[in-house]
Amino acid sequence: MSFSVTIEPGQHHFAAESDETILEAALRQGLTMPYGCRDGACGACKGKVLCGEVDHGKSQPHALTEADKAAGLTLFCCAKAKTDLTLECREVRSASDIPVKTLPSRVEKMEKVAADVMVLHLRLPATERFQFLTGQYVDILLKDGKRRSFSLANAPHDDAFLQLHIRLVPGGLFTEHVFNGMKERDILRLNGPHGSFFLREDSDKPMILLAGGTGFAPIKAIVEHALYTQSKRPMVIYWGNRNKAGLYMDELPARWAAEHSHIIYVPVLSEPAATDGWNGRTGLVHEAVMQDFPDLSGHQVYVCGAPVMVEAAKRDFTGRCGLPEAEFFADSFTFSS
Repeated sequence: MSFSVTIEPGQHHFAAESDETILEAALRQGLTMPYGCRDGACGACKGKVLCGEVDHGKSQPHALTEADKAAGLTLFCCAKAKTDLTLECREVRSASDIPVKTLPSRVEKMEKVAADVMVLHLRLPATERFQFLTGQYVDILLKDGKRRSFSLANAPHDDAFLQLHIRLVPGGLFTEHVFNGMKERDILRLNGPHGSFFLREDSDKPMILLAGGTGFAPIKAIVEHALYTQSKRPMVIYWGNRNKAGLYMDELPARWAAEHSHIIYVPVLSEPAATDGWNGRTGLVHEAVMQDFPDLSGHQVYVCGAPVMVEAAKRDFTGRCGLPEAEFFADSFTFSS
C-alpha cells in the first residue's frame, strides 16, 4: 500500500510504500533528509510527525525515547508510514547542510579495471553511514598529514560501500601504494564529504555530462542517482580518453544508453592506438560536445577531469555556445606526486 507524505516547511510531496522507511522513500524520489547511521542509533534523522501515524520500527531507545515518541518525534530511517503523513523536517539543499566527518574505512575489494586504474570499494564501520550529495568527493588522510582527494563513484542510495576510481600517477605517493602495496582489509581514514560538484535536482534542463579519464567516477554516480530517482531528464554522456584502454567501464554507459531512451553515450578518443580498431569519434572531447550542441543555452553541463579540459570546456561552452555560467558545474582533477 502507498501513502502520501508531505514535508514541511518545504511543501514537498512524495509517496511511501508501507514496506519501506520514510527515508528510503524520500531518497528514492530525489528528496534528501538529514541522516547518519540509517540504523536507528544516531538520531540524526529525527523529525516530527505533524499529522498521521507511523510504525517507529527498529529505532533504538537512546536515539528515540518514549518522551520523544509522546512529543510526536520519530526517526525517519526506521519509521514506516501507516497512514498519509505530514512531517516536519529540514531538507538537505546544499553541501553545507551535510556534516563533514572523519571516519575509518576498510578496503573491502580492489578491482584493477585497467593497467592504470584501480577501483576501491571501502566499507565503513557498521555503526556509521556516510551522507553525501551525488558527485561529491572525499579526502584520504595519509599518515604524514597529507590528503588525496577522490570523487565518490557510487550514488547516495547505494552506500553499502564507498567506491573510488584511482588512476596510477607515476611517482605518486598514494597511488603507487594503491597499486603496489595496498591489500584488501587495509584500513584507510577518510574525511568528507567535500565539494560543490553535485547534481542540481531542482532543474529539469537536459544535461551534458562530460568526463575525462577517471572523471567518469562522479558522472557515474550522477547517472545512477538519476536512474534511481526515475528522472527522465535527457542526458548525453561524453567520455574522453587518449585510447580505448582508458574507457575502463565502457560497457556500463553503453548499457545505460541501450536501456534508456533519454540517455545517449558518446565515447571520444584523442589518440586511438592502431590496435584499438576505433571507428568512433576522435579529437578533443569538449569539441565533440560543441559539434553536437552548438547552442547550449537551454542545457545544464557537468564536467569532471583534468584542469585543461575543464578550463577549455568552460571557456568555449559559455563563450561560443551560449551556456549560462550558472549552469556550468565542474570538478578539476589535479595529481600530486
